[in-house]
Amino acid sequence: MLNDQAAGLRAMQSNQVQTPKPSGKPVRVIAVASGKGGVGKTNVSVNLGISLSKLGNRVLLMDADMGLANVDIMLGLQTRYNLAHVLDGEKTLKEVIVEGPAGLKIIPAASGIRRMAQLTAMENAGIINAFSELNGELDVLIIDTAAGIADSVVSFCRAAQEVVVVVTDEPASITDAYALIKVLSRDYQVSRFRLLANMSRSAQHGRQLFEKLARVSEQFLDVTLDYLGSVPYDNDLREAVQKQVPVTISYPNSAAAKSFKEMAYAIDSWPVPRGATGYLQFFVESLFQSGH
Repeated sequence: MLNDQAAGLRAMQSNQVQTPKPSGKPVRVIAVASGKGGVGKTNVSVNLGISLSKLGNRVLLMDADMGLANVDIMLGLQTRYNLAHVLDGEKTLKEVIVEGPAGLKIIPAASGIRRMAQLTAMENAGIINAFSELNGELDVLIIDTAAGIADSVVSFCRAAQEVVVVVTDEPASITDAYALIKVLSRDYQVSRFRLLANMSRSAQHGRQLFEKLARVSEQFLDVTLDYLGSVPYDNDLREAVQKQVPVTISYPNSAAAKSFKEMAYAIDSWPVPRGATGYLQFFVESLFQSGH
């Protein structure tokens, strides 16, 4: 056990990508959500994905903001195809996946198409079949949802194994994060959430923000909130966003990059989902069932 922890800590301190882990385990599916926009949710999704990839995971990041896609913009990528081309039968899912930094793979969003929860039965089946192509080739699927409580956000969060809620210490962010947790718990029986405090002044500040939201949520809602960690307010991160290069790549020794590495190590220790057919297909089937 100590050897495993030491290996994990060495991985966090290293910029080199580890050898991918062997296949054969179910895919871990994580939905990253936020009550409001502007809290850095996509930035969190990208940098967590890169950090998990550096730990040896095969990571796929799906841009699920169908109206305001920006994962490709944040990474400075030029994408020709997206999920809409898969729905139209023009491309396979593997053909629309693009390579990002540190081995991270990305499914670009299909901006302007109907919400995932509004797809036809035939389109649902097509997406399920498309994702089934990836069985055995993936360890972690990160879903960067839209902000708020739109139908697509609810569907992704209900279907995912883990829901990470990104929040900042401002009244609107806290209020809207609570509203998101309330809707998912009361109306859709999602009972566990992981909270990530972004742009915090200190580690203690991030912990206090979590305790504030957890106290109210657990008092009035039937939920459990776990603390994933905090990302400090960091000028290096701001510069990385301007450069369209993730902070975990451009400034790997920055405070923000180190916090992402620590959280990736924590995520890597979460229990993996169980199931004979793996969690990926279950996720996709649950996604479309929740949409109807």
